Order: sequence, then structure tokens, then C-alpha cells
Amino acid sequence: MKQSKFIISTDPEPTPLVEAESDNAEAGPDAELRELSVGAAEHGERLDRVLVALVPEFSRSYLQQLIEAGAVSINGAVMHKAAARLKAGDSGTIELRPTPQSQAFKPELMALDVVYEDAHLLVVNKPAGLVVHPAPGNWSGTLLNGLLARDPLAANMPRAGIVHRLDKDTSGLMVVARTRGAMDALVRMIAAREVSRQYLALAHGVWTSPGSRQVDSAIGRDPRNRLRMAVVDLARQSGKTAGTRFDLLENAAAGCWLRCTLQTGRTHQIRVHLASIGHPLVADETYGGAPAAGMARQALHAEKLAFTHPVTGDSLAFSAPLPGDMAEALAHWGLYNRS
Repeated sequence: MKQSKFIISTDPEPTPLVEAESDNAEAGPDAELRELSVGAAEHGERLDRVLVALVPEFSRSYLQQLIEAGAVSINGAVMHKAAARLKAGDSGTIELRPTPQSQAFKPELMALDVVYEDAHLLVVNKPAGLVVHPAPGNWSGTLLNGLLARDPLAANMPRAGIVHRLDKDTSGLMVVARTRGAMDALVRMIAAREVSRQYLALAHGVWTSPGSRQVDSAIGRDPRNRLRMAVVDLARQSGKTAGTRFDLLENAAAGCWLRCTLQTGRTHQIRVHLASIGHPLVADETYGGAPAAGMARQALHAEKLAFTHPVTGDSLAFSAPLPGDMAEALAHWGLYNRS
């Protein structure tokens, strides 16, 4: 009986696994059992490095996932540590099975708020709580999964056509490409700052700066917490330049209502820049905010999106209404949405 052998794509972006036929009948229905033998050249090497040499068609990160999942046995013992050292003469097996990451790129039916669509692109109003792209802890139920279900052609596109992202708890507008030509053009336009993106934010602290304030501070990984981003000194740390303009819409006793205009698109850019100037987003506990005004998620909404259509040359502009939780938070602080 033929079984499926799963082969990892060499595309730098995660893509679905491609199935090829194998005559091996010893493994499970979605795996291939392969025998291993450690030679003199691999003596004393780490398990994961040996596997890379013996199973060269698979990535090291994939093989490490299989080790952690208990899919590798050496001399009859299940191995769980990639750093385990092997000896010449050791033998065993590896079960090449699909990982959660490899299974993530599958269609999932979901309701999507599509505010514009043509043959080349669509614009989506993403709700807070929806993850954009599969990642550890969220391998399913993402916008990408919904796009794959909505349009079978999305499977032919890197990342199903997603050209920029919003954080899970940020609501608002995103543009998604439907053709490779449109995708390549949109990526270039975003890099060239030819796509206008404006956000609304409810932040802690009374705004005492001038009505408009430009923040140009590089952003990189926080050296004290790799799960966060931070303002960094490029002379001493790795990072990328970043620019955001903040415009005060209205002050409240406990905080401020702001319009934020992105000039670059770094990870967590608005969140990091606001925290760096003493105005963390309401409920953004990662960057120093706290729940307030009834908000349980970071108070950030991608309200406006404007760009030139990459194919037709038409000027496109979109606006997404303020979500209910943010509207209620404004009312709680006695503010009015003057966006």
C-alpha cells in the first residue's frame, strides 16, 4: 500500500506541504518511517545536526520539531533533546510526520468582512481577536485560513496574498492581493511608503505635547524580553528605522484620543512608539498599558487605508467604522470620535 511522504517547500515563506508517493508501508497514513545509521563522520555530533546530514531534504527546524514530538528513536530509546550527542554505530528510526505548522495552511470557512474586491485584490475589515497568519499557539482559525477557504486561487499565493499584518487584538483595514503581480506591486508600494495607513488609538495619560508629534525612533527586539519589541539605538543594537506621526484628537482626564499615521511598518510600531513617549495604549499590558474605560484589548483600530490600485491606477480610499468596544470606551471617558 502506498503511503504519503511529506516534503517541505523551499519557499522562504511557510507554504503547505506537498505530497509525493512512497512505497513505504510501515509508518502511519500520513508519515514515512526512515531508518538511520550513524557513521564515524557523525560521531559526537548533536542529534539534530546528524539528522540534517542524513535527511537533507528536510529543514533543521522541522527535524527539531519531530525530535520534540518523540518521532526519533535511537538504539530503541525515544529521543526528546535535539542536543543529544550520538556515537558511531548508533542506529534508529525517524518518523517523518506532518507538524502543526505543516498542517496550518488549510482552508477554514469563516465570515470575513470584505469591504472591497476586484480581480486583483480585496480589502478586509479585520475584527479584534482574529490572528492574521498561523504561528505558534495559533495554527488554525486565522485570516489566512479564511482566505484559503474563500478563494481556492489563494493557495497559489505566498501567505494567501497577505502583504501586511495587524496584531491579533488590533481591528481594522488590510489589503490582500489576489494575483502575484498585484502582490509584488503592493509589497513594493508599502516599502516605498506609497500606501497610507491611519489608525485611531486610545492611550493613557493626558497629551501635553504639541497637537502633532513626529516620533522617529528605531525599533528592534527588546534585549530584555525577546517576545517584545523596543526602541533601540542602532549604533549598539540591531533594528530598523521607524516613523509615526501622532495627532491629538481630544484629551480626557485619564488619557487621550489620537490619530496615528504610519510612515514605516515595523512590528508593533504604534504600540512601541506610544509607550516610548509615555502614552501606552489602553489595555496593552505588553507595553505598559492597563485595562481602562471598559477596554479588554489594546485600543487600536486601523481606520483608514488609501493607495493607488497597482493594476488599474485608480485611487482607492477606505474607512472602517470604529468597533463597538472602542466607541463605548470613548463614551466612558467622555470623548467624541472626531476622526
